[in-house]
Amino acid sequence: MTSDPSRMTLWTGYFDSRQSRKGGRRVPKNSSVPRPNLDQIALAARASGITKMRRDQTASHPKRPFSKEGRLIISAKDAKESTNSSTKEEVMRAVGSSLRSILEKKEDGSDKRPTKLSGREGARKMKQRKSSVRNPQNRKKKKFGRR
Repeated sequence: MTSDPSRMTLWTGYFDSRQSRKGGRRVPKNSSVPRPNLDQIALAARASGITKMRRDQTASHPKRPFSKEGRLIISAKDAKESTNSSTKEEVMRAVGSSLRSILEKKEDGSDKRPTKLSGREGARKMKQRKSSVRNPQNRKKKKFGRR
């Protein structure tokens, strides 16, 4: 794979706060989020002003070939102009800070759905719940598999 100076590649691992710098994170902790996905990074790049981009969903980073994390290929000229930066590191910081602010706004929103309960309490509530999701036609199942 030859390097093309007119393009920049942003991997999702660059913005993962769970990874160390040695593990592949390239932005500061305050500009990273846990488990980012490609759509979130593309949305943050769009919010930073970057318009020319292409997603590659099935790509895996050479250092992490076992995970198909995906990458965002952006135009270097467009990215540097829209973020007023001169290097790839500054572009990544701008995208990371907009990613962080987008996700913080999403978490603070009042349209949050209730999360699934886990553990013993969640199991009890699921057993108590009576809904048509488990029994689609609200029919009781008769003995020996007959309907």
